[in-house]
Order: sequence, then structure tokens, then C-alpha cells
Amino acid sequence: MEQIPSSPQERLRRYAREDVETLYRELRVTPGGLSREQIPRMREKYGENRIGYRTEEGPGARLRRAFITPFSVILLVLAAVSFVTDVWLDSNFSRNGTTVALILLMLVAGGAVRLLQERRAGSAADRLIGERAITVSVRRGGQVLRIPAEELVVGDVVLLSTGDRVPADLRLTGVHGLFVSQSLLTGESTVLEKTVSPLPPECSAALSACSNLAFTGSSVLSGSGEGVVLAVGPHTVYGSYLRELQETRRSFDQGANSIAWVLIRFMTTLVPVVFVISALTRGDWGTSFLFALSVAVGLTPEMLPVVINACLARGSAAMGRKQTIVKNINAMQSFGSMDVLCVDKTGTLTGDEIHLEYYLDILGEESSTVLDCAYLNSLCHGGPSNHLDRAILACSGMPGREAHFQALGQRVRKWDELPFDYTRKCASVLLSDGEGEPFMITKGAVEQVYARCRRVFHRGETVEIDPADAGGVHTVVDEMLEDGMKVLAVAGRRLPGKQKLCPEDERELTLLGYLVFFDAPKRSAAQALGRLRELHVRVKVLTGDHRSVAGSVCRRLGIPAEQILTGEALMALTEDARITAVEQTDVFAELTPGQKSELIRLLRENGHTVGFLGDGMNDLAAMTSADVGISVDTAAPAAKEAADVILLKKDLNVLEQGILEGRRAFANMSKYIHITASSNFGNIFSIVLASAFLPFLPMTSIQLLLLNLLYDLLCMTLPWDRVDGEDCGRPSIWSGHTLGRFMRFFGPVSSLFDLLTFAFLYWVLCPSLLGGGYAALSGAMQEQYAMLFHTGWFLESMWTQVLILHMLRTRHIPFVQSRASGVVWLVTSGGLLALTAVVYTPAAAWLGLTPLPGVYFLFLAGMVLCYMLLVTLAKRYYLRRYHTLW
Repeated sequence: MEQIPSSPQERLRRYAREDVETLYRELRVTPGGLSREQIPRMREKYGENRIGYRTEEGPGARLRRAFITPFSVILLVLAAVSFVTDVWLDSNFSRNGTTVALILLMLVAGGAVRLLQERRAGSAADRLIGERAITVSVRRGGQVLRIPAEELVVGDVVLLSTGDRVPADLRLTGVHGLFVSQSLLTGESTVLEKTVSPLPPECSAALSACSNLAFTGSSVLSGSGEGVVLAVGPHTVYGSYLRELQETRRSFDQGANSIAWVLIRFMTTLVPVVFVISALTRGDWGTSFLFALSVAVGLTPEMLPVVINACLARGSAAMGRKQTIVKNINAMQSFGSMDVLCVDKTGTLTGDEIHLEYYLDILGEESSTVLDCAYLNSLCHGGPSNHLDRAILACSGMPGREAHFQALGQRVRKWDELPFDYTRKCASVLLSDGEGEPFMITKGAVEQVYARCRRVFHRGETVEIDPADAGGVHTVVDEMLEDGMKVLAVAGRRLPGKQKLCPEDERELTLLGYLVFFDAPKRSAAQALGRLRELHVRVKVLTGDHRSVAGSVCRRLGIPAEQILTGEALMALTEDARITAVEQTDVFAELTPGQKSELIRLLRENGHTVGFLGDGMNDLAAMTSADVGISVDTAAPAAKEAADVILLKKDLNVLEQGILEGRRAFANMSKYIHITASSNFGNIFSIVLASAFLPFLPMTSIQLLLLNLLYDLLCMTLPWDRVDGEDCGRPSIWSGHTLGRFMRFFGPVSSLFDLLTFAFLYWVLCPSLLGGGYAALSGAMQEQYAMLFHTGWFLESMWTQVLILHMLRTRHIPFVQSRASGVVWLVTSGGLLALTAVVYTPAAAWLGLTPLPGVYFLFLAGMVLCYMLLVTLAKRYYLRRYHTLW
């Protein structure tokens, strides 16, 4: 027997060409289904039927995202460097693994904060998804069972009926009038009829075109069938497609990488310079090499993962209290940097329920005949329920008409149907009432139905349509479309002796009239849109509705709708023209799922950070293509699986709160990264300059690393800091360019005061206390000289670093126009005093520090005041030139 193909794609292609008996024989299954013993073996061999969030967000994926980031990789390398410099290469008398332990502790703490928050959000999301888990009918061991779709395995026999979603990739083995839509997979809304016949051996058609295969996510519009599972979970055609989409690099990842590369470039530039200068000055190449490596550690903010994850987790927790689940806390930063929000019209700008307002004849007068025919069409077609059909069927509850509609439904018999598809844009049913000839009722888009009509019906009379008078329809319909109403046409014809329908039957129809629906804008939508505009978030509407309906609703809500681009018009443009059109247009109508995804791709390529709010299977591609995918708790399970954020309330006001929380988290992260990196750079720059002139190192490795770590510990309060209102007013993005510019501008300001401190310590304080210059002293006195120098710079660096945190956390005058939060005040002031007092404790000797006289603190106070004044002036100049602080 020929070997069974192991690749899912190979299995699909192979068995599409084989007959059903070969399929059963080679997979060792029967029409009665798998036995109980076969199920675990098939699951172990071919995998589980899990796609999207629940596949990608297992413990392993969360651990990778929590602990493997550009920042954590840098710190791991630096921990290794610290191990080499402080433990491995150092003498037995001075080995100290404190730095290595602290760096690793920061890595673990940062990852743990993130992991805990995402685990909580993931559990909440799992509960939401589980509440509406898909179940399917399968035949196992000769019995029909109803099981969760996730329990399917390759070889299962799945039973399909109208309204079902195909739960895995199947080779169909039996069909009865089976029509499916593969819009989720292809982006095209064409309805396909499925068969069981093997394809010709020479057939090279795409998998999606194989008529005897059914693919995950396809909708069964009518009929029934059964098939054998050939591929499950991420190995299905849709699963592999979704996995490719999820590889899209999000804005957070791009920004994090750019920040990491800036830090790496500074390290690779400064470390060799420090090494060469120090070695040439002192002639000790080994010590200089170890000191240069410690400089690399000192340049990096060790608390980076902890502060970033704490900021994101705090924002995520705040959103949790505002009816929002943030599954991926990176989405908090994407929320903050989002400048374009793409939404669907229905349910977001308008209510989820649409109402049938009018049922009219061809002249616009109320007609019960039109309503009766529309009711029968909606009642008898076998496609999945939609909001228009529900609105029509709701008329059966009209006071005094309940018995009429009940009798109407019982009187007819359904013979066949042609389900709705986006090519014909109509649905037809073939009925008989037991008295006359079979008749067909067609309901659909006005233009498409009218094009199939030859006659019109009015007040009991049938009249031929004058080909020259095509404006009659527009006279009645256009005004209603402009008012934001959705209009369908209803037509019919007698089909004597027919029991099966074919597309050719949808011609020479008689136009009966129109159905007019109204989907009113939400009361809260206009206010929420106004707030989003104030936050400089541009809302673009991406809808499959008619352009007139979309335009009317958007105009009512203040969304510019003078220029509306349809999906067909979009695809007719050149690539360059699309790039321009996507910027100039705010309303896109009559779109397919693929076209929504294409629009988001264009927006992102234009440099925008894009969010997409969707709730249906057809929104998956767009949600995954966006920087932040947003769904709601009532959405399709697959949509919730693919989303980064789930709203427990479908309301744009909730999104506004998410944007504000994201911007607060971004602002506090930016404060830490920019201020700490520039401060560390200033210290290292000072070391580079001082190393060229001082006969000893300006600070020991352990002092430099300790200074950095103690400062970072104080910065742990930044996630709880206040954020100025204007810092939340506009979207911002992570940029290595702005970080490098900030470091180069403010770092030397810090270095200037370091050099003044060096001069005071080397030529004034130390000689006055020890009775002479460094060169004139003995070896023991030179060591004391260096300790006094190290202590003086240690304290000056700590004071200036903490103060610059307050100076640069706001664009306003600190302490007066903008004050830090209470927790930041308490920790930084308390920590500063405690660290100053350390030099007067026994621990000072262990750190290589020594007590300083009071005169030094008078000098330090003057330096601090001058430093604050110069930083304030420099900040004002920086803001005038670059218009942003971070």
C-alpha cells in the first residue's frame, strides 16, 4: 500500500483526487467513525484542533514573551559580562557576584510581573471563549455524538448541516445540496456547491477551489453533508494562514528593537574608547579591560524589563476595571501610540439591532403582499440567520397579525433554494402552497434584483417594464438610501413543474416592491468620536454595507464622508494611488474581508499605528494585520482568540479609556528609558573624559554598578507616577532615533557637572584633607585620596540622577507646575537621604566609600541648584526645537 502523505497539504491534495473507499482504507477509518482506541493515537500523531489564541498563548508562548525580549537579551549578555569581570577573572579576595545576582533578579522580576498579568487576562479570555465554544456532530464507533470542536482528530467523521461552521479541513464523503462560503479563507464571498466526486489526476487547481474539500471556518449556507477530517488546528489551510498573519511585527516589537539597538550602539562605541584611554593612561590593560566591560553594564538600565512590564501591567489592570480584558499587555503601548482606529459600522457606530421600517410597493405605498413574500423568503431559506432576516421575521409579532403569519408559514412547502452570495447579491426560495404552481421568491440588493426583472406588480396588475424607464426605481429608493436606510428589493415568478432551482431561474422576474430598514446611530457614538478626535485618533470606517447607507450614517456622526471608496474602486487603483487614497478617505464601503486587511496594510506602511475593532470571522485577517486587534465578548470565538484586547462592552467610549491608559503607560515607560539612559550615558561620558587625566579610576566597577542599580530601584515607582494631560493628548511611538537624540543632548549636561565635581574633589577637597596632591602622597594615602574622590562623585551622581528624574519627567517646571505622585516623592526623597547616610555606616568600607566633611555638602548644594537651573533652560530649548520631550 502506498505511504500516506504526512504533510497536511499533501493529504488534502492527495485525497481530493482519490475516491472515498481509498480514503477510508488508507486512513484506517470506517463510515461509522473512529473507535475509542484510535482517537488518542490520531491526536498524538497529527496534533490537536486548536487555532489562534488558545494555540499560540500556551504557557510556553507566554514564558517566551515574558522573558525573551530585546531588553532581557541585553541584560543576559551583561550578566554574563559581570560574571566574567566580577567573579571569574577577579581575584579570590575580591570576588563579588552581587551584580550578576541583581541583574538576574531584575530579569526574573520583570518577567514575573508580565507573566502574572497576562495569565490573569488569559484566564478571563479563556472563560469568555469557553462560554461560546463551538460544538460539532461526529460519528464515532457507529454513534452520532456532539463534542467540542477542539476534540476533533484526523480521521473523525464530521456531520455538517445548514448554519454550521466547518471545524477542520475535510474530505467530503457525502453531500445533499451542500453550499458553503469560504470568505474567511479567500476573502471572496462567492457561494460554492460541494461534491464528493474525486478530482481528475491532472487537476492542479488551488486547494480552495477543490469542490470535494471543506475548509476550517467555512460557513454551511444550505444543505447537509459529511466528511473525514484530514487536517486539524494550525495544520489546516486557515490555521497556517492565520499563523502567517500573526508573524506580522507589531509596533511595540519594532519600537523595542529600535531602543535596544540604540543602547547596543552606544555600548559598542563607548566601551572600546574607555578601554583604550584607561589602558594608555595607567598601563594596566587587564584592569582597564574589566573596567570597560563594567561600563557596558553601567550604561544599561538594569530595571528596564521590570519598569516596562510594570507600566504595561498597571495599565492592563486599570483597563480590567473598565470592562476590558488585555490579553497581550504589549497592546497597552499599541493603544497609546494608535493614531488610526478602523471600525465596522454595524454594532459599533450603529446599534446591533436593525429594524424593518417600511414595506412598500413599487410606487412607495405600504404593501402587505411585499411583507408576506419577504417573510416567506426569510422563513424558508436555509442560510445562517442575519440581522435583516431577523428584522423581517420579527414582524410575526405585530399586534393582531400573529395568527396570519403563523398560518402563512404553515401553508407553504419549500422545494429548493439558491442561497445568498456576494456575486448575485440575492437569495431565492422555491415554494408551493398546495393549491397552485410552485413559485419563487427572490430578495436582495435593489440593483441586482431589478436587473433580473421584466415586469412590475402594482395593485393586482402586472405591467411590462419599459427598458427606457430605469429611473423609476431610483425615484423611490435613492432618497431612502441617502437618509441612511438600507433597501432590499422583493421579486417573484411562477415556475410550473419545477422542484429544483438553478441560477438561470432568477430572470424574467416580477418586481413586487421594497423593504426599508433603518440602523440608527448609537447615541454615544458621536460623543465618543469627538473625544477620539480630541485625542488625535482618526477613525476610519471599513464596512461591507452599501456606500449610500455607510455615507449617511457617517455624516450623521460627523465622520467626513464626501469621498467614499468602495472595495471595487479600491482594487481598480494602482498601488501608488491606493497609498494616497487610504490617507484621504475615511469611509470605505462594500468591502470584502481581504480588502479590509489590505487597507490596514497600506495604513501601516504609511507609518500609522493601526487598531481594528471587529467581531466576526470575516474580521480575522484585519484584526491580525493591525497593530492592536480589538474584539468584544459577543464576538465569534475565533475573533476573540485572535484579538489582543476584548471589550466587555461594544462602545467607543471604552476604547477612549484604553487609549488614555495606554498613553499613560507609554509616558511612564518613556520617562524611565530616556532619563535613565541619558543619565547613565552622562556618567560614562564623564568616565571617558576623566580616565584620560586621572591617575586612578574615577569610580570602581562595583560602585558604578551599585549606583546604577540603586537609582533603578528608586525608578520602580515610575509606573505609579502622574502623567501630564498634554502627554496623553497625542499618540507617541517608541523610537531609537529620539532616544539617541535625548541621550546626546542631556547626557553631556550631566557630564559638565561631573567634571566640575572632579575638579573640586581632585584639586580642592582631597588635597586640603590629606595635605597634598595625589602624586606627592604615599601609597596608603593615595588609596585614601581615591576613596574620598569616589565617595564625592558617588554622592553627586546619585543626587543629580534623582533630581533629573524629577526635572525631565515633565515638560513643565517641576515641583511647581507639575509634581510627581506621592509614591514617587516618598521613595525618591527617602532613598536619596538613605543612600547619602550610607557613607557614614560600616557598609561604606565594604563599598569603598568614606565619610565626607560638611564643606563638601555645601559645595554639593550649590552644584545641585546650578544643575537644576541649567537642565530647566536646556529643556526649554529642547522643547522649542523638537516639540516633544520623549
